[in-house]
Amino acid sequence: MVELDFLLGWKTAAVGFWILLFFAAERLRPAAPPPVGGDPQEHNPRGGWWRVARNLSLWLMNAALSPLVVLPLTFWAASHALDWRPAWWQGLPGLALDILLLDLLIYWWHRANHELPFLWRFHEVHHLDRFLDTTSALRFHFGEVLLSALARAAVVLALGFPFSSVLVFEALVLIAAIFHHSNLRLPAGLENALARLIITPSLHWVHHHARRRDTDSNYGTLFSFWDRLFASRSLTPRSLAMPIGVEGRDEESLPALLLHPLRAAPAAAASGRKDLPEG
Repeated sequence: MVELDFLLGWKTAAVGFWILLFFAAERLRPAAPPPVGGDPQEHNPRGGWWRVARNLSLWLMNAALSPLVVLPLTFWAASHALDWRPAWWQGLPGLALDILLLDLLIYWWHRANHELPFLWRFHEVHHLDRFLDTTSALRFHFGEVLLSALARAAVVLALGFPFSSVLVFEALVLIAAIFHHSNLRLPAGLENALARLIITPSLHWVHHHARRRDTDSNYGTLFSFWDRLFASRSLTPRSLAMPIGVEGRDEESLPALLLHPLRAAPAAAASGRKDLPEG
């Protein structure tokens, strides 16, 4: 119990510090000019503080769900998981292997959220954001959070991941998401070097391009090599002028975003991958 409290405290402190660090850094050294203005009555404001408030409102709802549903469900799954892990799968090597496997699984979960119409109805809320910054990493429909928690619990039950490994991985996922959604300008050489191993802002910017063939690409969360391995890497280079969002869709107000999965047109819920460039 002491170890669990320590891990939860470490995760909260680390992620909180990282959010504040990148929120400040991207405003001091932005890659793209931050959007300004935005009328609260509009359904399609690109940005301004109304956009930030909308994203943070979605995050606060999910933050409330975490101790009430997500953490208890994950802890229950870890406590009742199949006990088949060999003795060598322990310690730091075991944690490293757990992180690699969990990242592979989240790659496929992310890809399923784009390719399965029912899941896309929820995930589209994340993609309707018309600009990317640290707050975009926190913007998810609560339904997607609950569905993700159920999927994660099933995986933990079947593969026997310890709760500590899941907590460490979730902290890394949040840290990575804040980094690759950020509007921080990085030296080109550094970003190109990092992109060989991990997902960077440029790679993820293309994933949020409002062109469906790019939206349905670059699914990685921590490591970038999954997209190369499974032919889902987009060859489109990042351009700061490329529109962000969902092709043929506009941004919505907070109430509309909450109801979005109930109103999303089935025809727009998922698309094929016929025109996706391989790489």
